[in-house]
Amino acid sequence: MPSLTDTYVENRVIVNPNDANNLGAAHGGNVMKWMDEVAAMAAMRFAGEICVTARMDQTNFRRPIPQADIALVRAYVFDAGRTSVKTRVQVFREDPHTAETELTTESYMVFVAIDEDDEPTPVPELTVDTERGQELYDAAVDGEE
Repeated sequence: MPSLTDTYVENRVIVNPNDANNLGAAHGGNVMKWMDEVAAMAAMRFAGEICVTARMDQTNFRRPIPQADIALVRAYVFDAGRTSVKTRVQVFREDPHTAETELTTESYMVFVAIDEDDEPTPVPELTVDTERGQELYDAAVDGEE
């Protein structure tokens, strides 16, 4: 059975001019795309199957990510149903010179594992077997309420 910490994925994207809106910050649609991609990677790592987006809950944009800064996207699986996979995803603004980070965006996403016929397929049971995994699980559950 996969553990929660096995599903942890992070990715970084430099916010280039073509990623920015007319205010010089990452366009919200691009941020949501990056979130969807990284959360899908976490879901697929857990399920061992292709996973498709079923739902994105309350995407909260707290701060902009200025052009030329880095978008740091983190996601992990914190719960699973029969064929569904719940992920927590957060985006941070990372200063490319100092590596200082600041939370900018967060959401919870649900994915469904599908088989080669594009039909929902069962996923394994998620385990939490480390202190770090328990911390991530608690943060996800506390934030989801």
